Formats: sequence, C-alpha cells, structure tokens
Amino acid sequence: MTYQETLSYLYEQLPMFTRIGSAAIKKDLTNTVALCRALNNPHTQFKTIHVAGTNGKGSTSHMLASILQEAGYKTGLYTSPHLIDFRERIKVNGTMISEEKVVDFVAKYRTLFEEIKPSFFEWTVALCFHHFAQEKVDIAIIETGLGGRLDSTNIIQPILSVITNIGWDHTDLLGDTLAKIASEKAGIIKTGTPVVIGEHQEETFPVFMGKAKAEESPITLAMQKINILYFNSSLNHAAFDVQFQYGLHWKNVHCDLNGIYQEKNIRTVLACLEPLRKAAYMITEQHVRDGLSFVKKNTGLMGRWQILGKDPLIICDTGHNVNGIEYVVAQLAQQSYHHLHCVIGMVKDKDIAKVLALLPKNASYYFTKANIPRALNEMDLQAQAATFELFGKSYPSVKLAIDAAKAAAKPNDLIFIGGSTFIVAEAV
Repeated sequence: MTYQETLSYLYEQLPMFTRIGSAAIKKDLTNTVALCRALNNPHTQFKTIHVAGTNGKGSTSHMLASILQEAGYKTGLYTSPHLIDFRERIKVNGTMISEEKVVDFVAKYRTLFEEIKPSFFEWTVALCFHHFAQEKVDIAIIETGLGGRLDSTNIIQPILSVITNIGWDHTDLLGDTLAKIASEKAGIIKTGTPVVIGEHQEETFPVFMGKAKAEESPITLAMQKINILYFNSSLNHAAFDVQFQYGLHWKNVHCDLNGIYQEKNIRTVLACLEPLRKAAYMITEQHVRDGLSFVKKNTGLMGRWQILGKDPLIICDTGHNVNGIEYVVAQLAQQSYHHLHCVIGMVKDKDIAKVLALLPKNASYYFTKANIPRALNEMDLQAQAATFELFGKSYPSVKLAIDAAKAAAKPNDLIFIGGSTFIVAEAV
C-alpha cells in the first residue's frame, strides 16, 4: 500500500477517538501491552518524560523537547492529535517519521493488528515507541491522549511526570468533578518518580499530594517554584523575566509561542529544570533561552495563536474547552481591531453551552463543521449559539466559512478561527 492507502486502511479499520468519539476509547492498557510485547517492549529502551493535563500539555511538551534539543539530546516527541499530516504525532528532533516507516510498520504488523484489534491511538502509541527505539533517542516527551491512568501511553516508566493543569473537559469519560478528573490525570505519577504540577487549585491539590505521597514521588508545585514577571505577549512572541524560588533571576527571556496562556505553560516547563538536572541532564540557561525562542523551528508546532494572514489579521487557536476558550477570549480582548469575525465549529459529543456562554457577543459568526463524523452540524451550532446571542450564518465547510469571513472583513478587522482542533486543522 501507498502511504495514503495505509492511512485509509487504518482510519477504516481502527476506532479513532478524534473521528468517532468515546466509542473508540479502550478503558484498559491490555491492547497496548500486547502490541508492545510483540514489538519487544520498545518503550523500555529509552528515557521518557510523561505529560498530562487538560490544557497546555501540547505546548509544554513541545517546549520541553525544544530545550532538550538545544541541550544536544536526541529527542523524541509524541503528541496528538495531528493538524495536517498524521506524521506530526511522531517526531525526532523536530523531524516527522517518514511515510515509508509508517507504511512498513503497518505492512509488517497488520496481522497483529487484526488479532489484537487495537484502537487507532493504541497502534499509534506502539508505532511511536517502536520508532523512538529504532532511532535510539536519548529521551522522548510522551503526551497523553486523554486522561492518564488508563491512557495507552501509561505503560512507560518515565524519569519525570508532568501534569499541566486540571479543567473541565471529557467529563463523560474522566469524571464530573475536578477532583475526579485530577485523579485520572494523577494516574501517570509513578513510584519514586518526580512529578511537576503546573497548576493546582483547592479541589485538585489534595489529589496530587495524596497520590505523590502514596507513590513516594518527589513533587514540585510550579506555582510555588517559579514566578513569571512582566509577561508580555505580542503577535510574534512573548517576553518576560523569571524569578526562581531559590533566588536566581533571568531577565528578558523570549518565547516564540505567543498567547497569554503560554505564561502558565512556560512556568511549568521551567519547574521541570531542577528534576531534569538531578537526573543528570545538562541543561544550561542558554539552552533554555534558545529552546524557548525557537520552539516552532525546533519542533514544528502549529495552531497556537497562529497568524494565518494580515489585512485583515487572521488568527487561529486550538483552544476548545472552557479553560482554553477563556484564554482565547481574554487574548482577543487585548487585540486592536475594528470588528471581530469568528469562524467557529465544534464537536457534537461535548456540552458546548459553557463555551458558547464565553464567546464575545459583539462579533459576526460563521458557523461551520470540520470534515469528521464527530463534527456538530453547523445549523445545530448556529441554533444553539443564538440562545447565547451569538449571531451569524452557517456554512457546510470550513473553507466556505473562511472565504465568507474574508469577503466580509475590512483590512482593520480581525478574523478568529477556532472552537475545535479540527476546524484549525482545515484552516492552517
């Protein structure tokens, strides 16, 4: 099979959460364990950092990878979902796995797939581990897909676990309280392995502390260790000072991931430095500065407050749950423009009322849907949005919605594209 034929086979044969939703979730690690056993347990052949959280885990993973690359380590990076090409999920030093390796892996292990019947995510995790072992990476950043405790990635024994934050997302699968969601995410904390908590609140703090104590895992609370000062996010980058708990002060640090929400992710990343150094990773201040300055160049990250055009300014962002949209709305409020145009689409298996309640009312809306089975019908979205005084027209494709927004917008207007990762995927 060709690469495209291989992907078509996988999309058709294996349940895929991003396409069909919760029906694709396997609530145990049996399939992943079986796949990796057949591959000679590749996940045991390299060091890992495990990253979970409701929001920010993708940006955090990419920043960590960029810093480790600048420090000279051959670094694997596994993230999901992809925006344009499936291979974005699996990278070594920013280079995507080759089409040939994907094709060869599926051809070689197709019979194994059909015996085990894994989900799309489970086989992808197996491919990731196999590729990183073959490439002999020094370390790999492994982002969870959903949750933590029962996530397919949770068969690794990392040198560091990272939980960015806890917010309201996937409550049907992870629990209907922040404490329950935190308990699922805390499932990546392993015995004796250091854990960094990027953000905690009253409901989640005892969950993390209890799990860390039970596992005898040294715990670092980023909010206590790292203070970000004078944070300023422009359209091109963020600039800030850093105050470490033990007194060290770095001035005028830059990050090429703009967006006010990156402040918390940067703090989480900087809190990882001490446990990584204790694990014998030689990371200097200059490595960190360069790593943060060149995240996009080093890792190829897309979709985070990304500028797609000017005159009018066109920006997209993958924030899609309550916490993510809160930051998007706050960021929009900081921009200067004459009128706001929002190209919005969502998925049908989420309670979107809380998100719609946050969106600005003084904007023109272009309701649309991504080309996936999970997409909420654009007319249904339009109807629900109207109950929140969000008005506009509906369009059956992302392209048509964007074209309409461009036709209506004046040069000093702003077009925002988002609401779902899959809308952004069709826009970039």
